Amino acid sequence: MMTELSKADMPIDRRFDIVALGEPMIEFNETSPGQFRQGFGGDTANFAVAAVRQGARVAYWTRVGADGFGRKLLDLWKEEGIDTSAVQIDADAPTGVYFVTHGEAGHAFEYLRAGSAASRMHSGSLPLELIGASQFLHVSGICQAISNSACDTVFAAIDAAHAAGTRVSYDPNLRLRLWPLTRARAVIEATIGLIDLFLPSLDEALTLAEVDSREAVFRWAAHCGARQVVLKCGADGAWIWQHDDRVARHVPGIVVKPVDTTGAGDCFDGALVMRLVAGDTLEHAARYANVAAALSTSGYGAVAPIPNRAAVLIHLAKELLLK
Repeated sequence: MMTELSKADMPIDRRFDIVALGEPMIEFNETSPGQFRQGFGGDTANFAVAAVRQGARVAYWTRVGADGFGRKLLDLWKEEGIDTSAVQIDADAPTGVYFVTHGEAGHAFEYLRAGSAASRMHSGSLPLELIGASQFLHVSGICQAISNSACDTVFAAIDAAHAAGTRVSYDPNLRLRLWPLTRARAVIEATIGLIDLFLPSLDEALTLAEVDSREAVFRWAAHCGARQVVLKCGADGAWIWQHDDRVARHVPGIVVKPVDTTGAGDCFDGALVMRLVAGDTLEHAARYANVAAALSTSGYGAVAPIPNRAAVLIHLAKELLLK
């Protein structure tokens, strides 16, 4: 005879693989001197597109302006198959915009984001049901930097994920034009011990930890309470560390001729988390993410060049044949 399960024993309906929250933006990327192509950006929004193109079931939560740019973002997410049922529209604040220019020193950014709709998010409107229905929550340091209320919202979302048994991935995405290093370091260090997967780049980790070596970065992350770290190193690939590992392991990158590296780290994050949801080890997920991120640099913009799963698998198969 079957017995009725208690509410605590009932299986949780994880109808989403990932829910992400943060600040989406409209991008204008310089393709030739004085010529700009309109695209889309925002680190966690880029992440969401990358994850869904790898086959993930993704929900996104933010605030956008009641303007043409906000509508463009909503149309993009609908086209990509991202759930936007909880996205809020702010009639009193604009959608953020940024410009990318390219030169010998690489790409440079200019932002029009002060007072953006996303910066007005607050913890009282968090989509708790979406967080509980997802296997992963993805958040970033940029969202923590754009306003105090957005920062509080990130911490509240992490608390909600803990309560629901949802894992949390976190990219610090250090932007010192948004907040001073002392505050950034304090907030990011406080966050590291609360999340499951820490996804910094090597350059920003060296700055945050005030050290000069990769090994010292991992010691700093461990001291902050990190459980898993994937250190993104661009063309050099990634280094992975887990709390029970004695040493970090290198996952080599692939050789490409990049056109524009905007958003490559976000693409890496989305591809990596999706592969973890699919059951890959951290090492195998990082190998896949290296390829996805490299392919995403093949064209202009943060979103348009993000590859789908088929493109990544084709490249991985070619890499195996060459070995």
